[in-house]
Amino acid sequence: MPPPTSPHSRLIREKMQAAHVSQPAIDAFLNAVARLEQGETGLLPERDIEPVQNVLRYEDLEADASGSCALFEQLAVIKLNGGLGTGMGLSAPKSLLPVRGGDTFLDFVARGVLLHRRETGHRRPVFLLMNSFSTQAASLRYLERYPDLANEDGTLDFVQNKVPKLNPDTHEPMAWSAAPELEWCPPGHGDLYPSLQGHGRLLDRLLDAGVRYLFVSNADNLGATADARILRYFAESGLSFLMEVAARTEMDRKGGHLTRRIRDGRLVLRESAQCPPDDGEQFHDIRRHRFFNTNNLWIQLEHLRDELAASGGTLPLPLIRNCKTIDPQDPDSPAVLQLESAMGAAIECFDRSSALLVPRHRFAPVKTANDLLGVRSDAYEPHEEDTVLRLVASRDGQPPHIELDPAHYKMLDRFEQLFPAGPPSLVECQSLKVTGPVRFECDVRICGQVSIVNRSEQEQTLPSGTYTDETVEL
Repeated sequence: MPPPTSPHSRLIREKMQAAHVSQPAIDAFLNAVARLEQGETGLLPERDIEPVQNVLRYEDLEADASGSCALFEQLAVIKLNGGLGTGMGLSAPKSLLPVRGGDTFLDFVARGVLLHRRETGHRRPVFLLMNSFSTQAASLRYLERYPDLANEDGTLDFVQNKVPKLNPDTHEPMAWSAAPELEWCPPGHGDLYPSLQGHGRLLDRLLDAGVRYLFVSNADNLGATADARILRYFAESGLSFLMEVAARTEMDRKGGHLTRRIRDGRLVLRESAQCPPDDGEQFHDIRRHRFFNTNNLWIQLEHLRDELAASGGTLPLPLIRNCKTIDPQDPDSPAVLQLESAMGAAIECFDRSSALLVPRHRFAPVKTANDLLGVRSDAYEPHEEDTVLRLVASRDGQPPHIELDPAHYKMLDRFEQLFPAGPPSLVECQSLKVTGPVRFECDVRICGQVSIVNRSEQEQTLPSGTYTDETVEL
């Protein structure tokens, strides 16, 4: 079934075809534009949902992982690797940022896959990066140091699609002659599904090769490994789609959460962009909405193929509308509408979907300098032959709450200057807030709740020593 048409579908189709975007991605985007013009907002108000009170816990799964070798033979692991570290002042793939000693995200990812392959004895599970055009070359070049990582057919990746930015009033594709590349934007990681269809029939090729299960996670999540215990449960459950969720803390108030739609009882994912402004208080209430999406997803590929066929070739993922300027660095450039989708939103597209409450150690992302300081510190330690970083056991799954002054710590080069001896000890830290430019000397130990305040713009030094439940004025 062709996607619904909109008044501007021809212009959009022609622009995407000229840019050699895959047909499944074109169909998915035209479907989204048509739904937009039919009045779909993507908003999910509080009155239409109810909180999810309980989900199955990881600790309740069968601990016996016997037979996992055969299941890893039928598994593909995909890491989302489309982002540059621009938010931290980098121009290279974020996955190449050193996070522990000299190890990058991709080192942890590669060692994890190779660990499972030693169990199977050959190049299974299948491993793929979902790259962007910006990350592909540098990431593949870096992974040349792992010659056994390529799959049996020599592949290591596929490239996500791009979609046009739209005029927010007319929904026509925008033109920007000053920088034509800015006419395009990423479609969000919901692009996983059309990408699996459109890149050399990747979905069909995986199924033809005997792959039945897919584990997808973000490349910058240092806790996301292909867990044998979860894989066995997923394979035996008959589920089509399983989302790993974690318990929300104060640090997770702004992220998307799991909820249930009242009209049909389906589990749904609500992102912050889908929350009406009047519902902000309930959205951020971590006692009401208790679970957030880690973006660690398990998918039964035969069921995905069947669902795509039943829905006309595209999954009708909820719209995520982002209003921006065509040049993100120029607030005076023309306004644009970017349509995106989240891959976790597919939880509502299957009859047999579920969620699994996992320990916090399966969610160790690095989105900001705050996160980077945490994972570099002694609050985390390597596990499983250096394939994963986890919070130390004494922290009981609670990461330290870190707030570094973004005016001084946001960019990596300045961050490194202010921690020349490396991170302070945070293993006993509950919270650390730093205001102003503060240079940490070696052997600084933070315990409990500590605030470091420098009210001047001149860099001040925090001397070596232990700081416990106090505010330090420099």
